[in-house]
Amino acid sequence: MAVIKIRRPELKWYENLYLPAIFKGLVLTLKHAVAAVRGKAPGGADLESSGLGVTMQYPEQKWDEHLPDYYRGVPALVTDEQDRERCVACQLCEFICPPKAIRIIPTEIPDGDPWEKVEKRPKEFDIDMIRCIYCGMCEEVCPEQAIYLRKDYSMTGLTREDMVNDKKRLYEIGGKRIGLVNKWNELK
Repeated sequence: MAVIKIRRPELKWYENLYLPAIFKGLVLTLKHAVAAVRGKAPGGADLESSGLGVTMQYPEQKWDEHLPDYYRGVPALVTDEQDRERCVACQLCEFICPPKAIRIIPTEIPDGDPWEKVEKRPKEFDIDMIRCIYCGMCEEVCPEQAIYLRKDYSMTGLTREDMVNDKKRLYEIGGKRIGLVNKWNELK
C-alpha cells in the first residue's frame, strides 16, 4: 500500500491573521440583518412573520397549520366507541419508555363489568411530561391502540405536579377514537 503525502497550500501572510475570514463573516451577518429588517428574509412569508425576520410571534401566531403530518406531541389515552378505556395495563409502554416517564399501577377488573373480557386495567396511569421526550415508542408498542401522540406542543404548568398527567387528564385530552386504526397507514 503506497503512502501519498498531500501538501497543504501555503497561506499568504494576511490569511494567517484570520482577519479576512472574520470580516467576511461580519459582512454576511450584516447582510442578513439588513434583509430581515427590510422584511425580505428568506422564509418570512411562509411563516407569516412580523416583518422582522423569520421569527414567528408566539403566542399570537402558532405553528398549528405548519405542523407536518408526522409531528409527535403530547401523549394521551383514548377510549373506544362505548367510552370504555382501551388500555389493558399490559405495561409495555412503561417498560419501553426510555426516560421512564410512564408509571402504571394495574388492577383487576371486577366480575360483571362490561369490559371483563380482559384481565386488568390501569388503576393509575401517570405520564411525567417533564421527563417525556416525545419519542413515540409508547404509541408504537401499544397493542390496544390506547395511547396516541397528539399534535399539541404547548404543555405548560406552574409546578412539577401540574406537569404530571394522571389517568383522568390523559383521557380528557385524548378523547374518543372510533374503530381500529392502522397506525402505519392513513387514519381510518
